[in-house]
Amino acid sequence: MNIIEAITQRHSTRAFINKSVTTEQINRILTTASHSPSGANTQPWQVAIVSGNSKKDLELQLEQAFANGTETKLDYQYYPVKWAAPYKTRRRDCGLQLYSSLNISREDAEKRQAQWAANYRAFDAPVMLLFFMDPVMETGSFLDYGMFLQSVMLAAMEEGLATCPQVALAEYPQIVKQFLGYPDDTFLICGMALGYEDTEAEVNNYRTPRAVVSEFSQFFD
Repeated sequence: MNIIEAITQRHSTRAFINKSVTTEQINRILTTASHSPSGANTQPWQVAIVSGNSKKDLELQLEQAFANGTETKLDYQYYPVKWAAPYKTRRRDCGLQLYSSLNISREDAEKRQAQWAANYRAFDAPVMLLFFMDPVMETGSFLDYGMFLQSVMLAAMEEGLATCPQVALAEYPQIVKQFLGYPDDTFLICGMALGYEDTEAEVNNYRTPRAVVSEFSQFFD
């Protein structure tokens, strides 16, 4: 697979088959991703690989917090406080595609709740990756982190694996940090599901549209 194919074919996977991912595969993925660029070569990424019983115990705590209505509180502001076009429209359309693929109507609050809860299980993928950053780092390191995350996802494809980057896994940072033993002031950036894609699941077969170059670019001669 060449680079262009990898970038254009990558997609968020929300259904996985019951097949283990090896430590060797994860090490190869992270070794490749470690070559991502970062300002002054700071390499601000810290990764927790959670699987097996540890994943079951952590996801149980996250799901319970969600079921109890515990307020979510990210370590940073991810989404706009006030949504505006075109971002509001893209967000709405993305949600419509997701729930349509699952045959879940807007009125079916129970099924929507159950689907959202699946976020906290990393969609039952065998591996949950959690990404942390030292609190001494600043905004520029978030840019570095984005490049690292993309590298992880592309390297996973080379291993025949699928991913889903998830900010939802960072919605209860204190639960995650306490469970894994990370300092309270560490930034929990996001999580990621990692495993083998269930290619027969409808939720994996839709694709969100992309704006054409002319909509987001200007050429200056």
